[in-house]
Amino acid sequence: MSDSKDDGRKSPPGEVRPELAELRQRVEATMDAGRPEAVARRRKTGQRTTRENIADLVDPGSFSEYGGLALAAQRSTRSLEDLVRASPADGLVCGFGTVNRALFDDERARTLVLAYDYTVFAGTQGLVGHRKLDRMLALAAQWRVPVVLFAEGGGGRPNDTDTHTVSGLDTPSFLAFAALSGLVPRVGIASGRCFAGNAALLGGCDVIIATDDSNIGMGGPVMIQGGGLGTFAPEEIGPADVQTRNGVIDVRVRDEAEAVAVAKQYLSYFQGPVAPGGCAPQETLREALPANRRRAYKVRPVIETLADTGSVLELRRDFGRSLVTALVRIEGQPLGLIANDTFHLGGAIDADAADKAARFFQLCDAFGLPLVSLCDTPGFMVGPPAEATALVRHVSRMFVGAASLCVPFFTVVLRRGYGLGAQAMAGGHFHAPVFTVSWPTGEFGGMNLEGAVRIGMRKQLEAIEDPVAREELAQAMIAEAHQRGKAINMASLLELDAVIDPAETRAWILRGLRSVPRPTREGRRRFIDTW
Repeated sequence: MSDSKDDGRKSPPGEVRPELAELRQRVEATMDAGRPEAVARRRKTGQRTTRENIADLVDPGSFSEYGGLALAAQRSTRSLEDLVRASPADGLVCGFGTVNRALFDDERARTLVLAYDYTVFAGTQGLVGHRKLDRMLALAAQWRVPVVLFAEGGGGRPNDTDTHTVSGLDTPSFLAFAALSGLVPRVGIASGRCFAGNAALLGGCDVIIATDDSNIGMGGPVMIQGGGLGTFAPEEIGPADVQTRNGVIDVRVRDEAEAVAVAKQYLSYFQGPVAPGGCAPQETLREALPANRRRAYKVRPVIETLADTGSVLELRRDFGRSLVTALVRIEGQPLGLIANDTFHLGGAIDADAADKAARFFQLCDAFGLPLVSLCDTPGFMVGPPAEATALVRHVSRMFVGAASLCVPFFTVVLRRGYGLGAQAMAGGHFHAPVFTVSWPTGEFGGMNLEGAVRIGMRKQLEAIEDPVAREELAQAMIAEAHQRGKAINMASLLELDAVIDPAETRAWILRGLRSVPRPTREGRRRFIDTW
């Protein structure tokens, strides 16, 4: 029995029931159309709104928002009307959608999006927002869904009043996000200011894509000043120029539109193969290296030629510059690729380059991307300045990382394969990869051949008094060493699997991919080092 006076009649056609009208009004208050002042503020900074970024990322009609009606934990100090206006979604828009659905099925395309809204309390992390975040991270772990994080914001919010906590140090969000490392791909996007807690989440991502106007730091101006460390403008803290050179930013872009485009491309490598793409004429690789073996050359055109046209995405270009790390496709198959850049340190591997390579190994291995190495290195960088960078520890990371790889590894020596650096470029040693092959231009030795001769034969050379005769003998010895170290001679002693026509490189990689079974992973989950 009901005491309602409802007579059971239906509402007249076109009339909206009060509860539905209330819902529509609340939802409208969270959307850009219901927040013209917030949209105007974004336009002044030349940025897009949070919802515009999400709409650009996910496929049309695929986004299901979670917690959109959340409000800041400030009900004891603000009216409900004020909170609806000031704190839509508590500054964190999140939900599931699909990305690249035109290329992949629903299973591979589904993606979790977490987007902090800078127009809500400067994108700070509120109590309710953290609860939303924890809920979404749990679902991502359960369903194994990739995550895209728009991280703009100022860290923890100090003025949420509906709480009895003191410090909030029992917040599980950061550990929960870290626990996704190696389990699902995680993409971080930074535009504008990203400080403190927002930066901590960003720093945990597998890849960081940041705009030219970004500032990324573990502490913003207030925290720095509060610590007695001086007064700084936000633009002075972690600008893109600094964070690109030091390796924090993986891909630097012009604006949010380009950031979203790169995020979609990055995700695609981990979503799987696509239809085979076209490529440049492979015959051009025969002339890719200069005739003068001592001259540097551009390795990126070699990579672009080998890969499907338009499929190369380079990571950390301005960090560890003697080594290139890139995601590529060959015949539609996604791979990771490393290559020495002879224009920096002659291709020698320094501490930064080794860190870059070792971390890239982890990234590719975690998600099953085979690795291709294009080797042309005089070895590890040496000398007192290099050792001051803790070189011994850093370069050894390449061996330790290679030792745990489960994915296929393919090595192609373009020119020089000297010393421990060449072994590191081959995943540990020349018989560690699925194959180690060389172009005919390959030359090999335990160290630089000229240096090896002059040091190893020093006493014999010093015994010759005539400097002209001494140099003639040295040059004869060096020429003999080069003959011994030629790729064809290496192959004759089975230190190489083959010497190949450069134009056959792409075909060799494809045959290698088809020759090995899919890797199986045993034991515990492999995490990806943030560095």
